[in-house]
Amino acid sequence: MFLKPSFAAILASLASVEVANAWFRLPCSQHLVQERIDPIISPGQVSQHLHNIHGGSNFSKDMTYNTARQSSCTSCAVAQDLSNYWTPTLYFKDPTTGQFEKVPNGGLLIYYQNRGTGDVKNGGKGLKAFPAGFRMISGDPRKRSKKYTEGLGTQAELAERAIKSSCLRYGSGNSGYDYYGFPTTDCEAGLNTRLHMPACWDGVNLDSPDHKSHVAYLSMLDNGDCPSTHPVPLMKVFYEVTWDISSFSSRWKGKPWPFVWSNSDPTGYGWHGDFFNGWDTTVFQNAIDHCNSTPDQLAGVLEACPYFTVLPATTTSACHAKTTEVVEPIDGPMAKLPG
Repeated sequence: MFLKPSFAAILASLASVEVANAWFRLPCSQHLVQERIDPIISPGQVSQHLHNIHGGSNFSKDMTYNTARQSSCTSCAVAQDLSNYWTPTLYFKDPTTGQFEKVPNGGLLIYYQNRGTGDVKNGGKGLKAFPAGFRMISGDPRKRSKKYTEGLGTQAELAERAIKSSCLRYGSGNSGYDYYGFPTTDCEAGLNTRLHMPACWDGVNLDSPDHKSHVAYLSMLDNGDCPSTHPVPLMKVFYEVTWDISSFSSRWKGKPWPFVWSNSDPTGYGWHGDFFNGWDTTVFQNAIDHCNSTPDQLAGVLEACPYFTVLPATTTSACHAKTTEVVEPIDGPMAKLPG
């Protein structure tokens, strides 16, 4: 995907910023496929909205852990991770023509973080690798407003707080800001959307009917305790995607916010993310137990963990889904969103 030099430079600088206590950063620089498939929410069916999908090449509506592990490549940077990660796609709705156009982004950056009192460094017994067959989601595609007082600390409030993003305005003379939902201004350096995954597991169920109840958030979202109902501490997964909305700025200046998520959400509150485990669980557990001590490991450097085979961007960008199951116009301009 071509990015304007200024936007590409901003993305590079974001990726180089160390997040406090980050364990490692996993770049997925280009999507594996973009299509209306969601094997967690809609297994065996066509999904209602378009997703940006990253990870192992065997992604499909009927996928299992075993088929994920048989992927021939991954669009993310660690060869032993054949998981899939996906989020909705952002569209620009031209205020003059009403046509939709897909907004470019800089890929998915995933942070695997050793957070919470379950981590050995925080006095716990140690974090656990995701088991074979495990999957989860964060966020709600139907959400259209903020409901809870921030800091309440209930699982419902933590889930709402888990989806919060930033309007980046570096070099524009304007101050950036964080927000829930969509911002109201141009974000000259990118619309940076983020989400926290739950980091606590009930220790029994690999999934649940709502794809959420088998997991829970840490008590402070980014740190803290696991609830007694979900006593198994996991690595915490954090997604970050930066969208180049400023390339459309001349077409909506002085007009209302014109961007919409592919799940027909004009508010921004319905952004969400899915995770389908495809890790080599032995490698992942060894990395958790033994790759969290040297300065480079603590700084999130993938190459510092000897259990990982780190793939160059030229290799990951050449990885594509084995099959594209839904073929339809998705780039635009077009009269309606896919689905």
